[in-house]
Amino acid sequence: MTAGEHPRPRLGASSCLLGAAVRYNGGHSRDRFLTGPLSRHVDWVPVCPEMEIGLGAPRPTMRLRTDGHVVTKDGASDHTAAMTALAGRRLPDLDDIDGYVLKSRSPSCGLSHLPRYASGRPGERTDGQPVDRHGRGVFAGLLVDAYPDLPVEEDGRLNDPVLREHFVERVFAQARLREFFASDWRPRDLVAFHSRHKFQLLAHVPAGYRETGRIVARAGDRPRDDLERDYRRAFSATLAARAGRGRHTNALHHVLGFISDDLDPVRRHDILAAIDSYRQGRAPLSVPIALLRHHAEGGHLRYIADQTYLDPFPDDLLLRHHL
Repeated sequence: MTAGEHPRPRLGASSCLLGAAVRYNGGHSRDRFLTGPLSRHVDWVPVCPEMEIGLGAPRPTMRLRTDGHVVTKDGASDHTAAMTALAGRRLPDLDDIDGYVLKSRSPSCGLSHLPRYASGRPGERTDGQPVDRHGRGVFAGLLVDAYPDLPVEEDGRLNDPVLREHFVERVFAQARLREFFASDWRPRDLVAFHSRHKFQLLAHVPAGYRETGRIVARAGDRPRDDLERDYRRAFSATLAARAGRGRHTNALHHVLGFISDDLDPVRRHDILAAIDSYRQGRAPLSVPIALLRHHAEGGHLRYIADQTYLDPFPDDLLLRHHL
């Protein structure tokens, strides 16, 4: 896979976010980005835990309790066991997904900060108001526990352009990683895969960049299963950390260093100025990236032109244009 080519990630998602009328009130929560621009590039795996355990739509409102149980608002029905059993059946079907988008504020799917209500423990408030907002949905918790390296986000957080870019970048990287290890790969192929991702890893965590490099350096001396396990873990953990402006600037300068000898002084100055404008928050990341890609491709500098850092996801998603 070279520059301009991208895998097609498989993404799990709460069904209501994709337009299915499965919410407690019989409606949906269709997300325009997920069902619009992103849907052209991914395959969805919709899941609605409530519907899959046999609850209808509409249905009684559910609450999350401090003991981890999910119950109807009146406390008459406890659906925790059914939800847990569903996860046991459903999660193995999700082994090959590359990310997951959960419905926020859902007692089953919410990822964080859910209101938790009293479960009868001593000292808990009994006025019907939340005890705290430290909850995580039952299905969401089981998903994250089963797949700790999986990119997972809530729909609401994806309205933040920085979080959206980071999530999509991780998803496409995860898809490339999945496709690579599903192939009949050899140690030298892992070296080539890692080489394409060097600057992308560097932009996220320099220490992670070095750790993955050390793993690859021993690629010919270790059992394949151990090599795959360690590289997956280090690769995923490195990209899980968001790349800040300073680390992006560092990665951009590293890329420029590889093509600098092929540039005349005017072009080199233009790229340096674009990088500095980005560093100061006066230009989006897309500006220096576009210049570096243009000169790498025009100069036939294949090693740089093929770097996933310059082309981590389809351009029409427009994810690097924010300040």
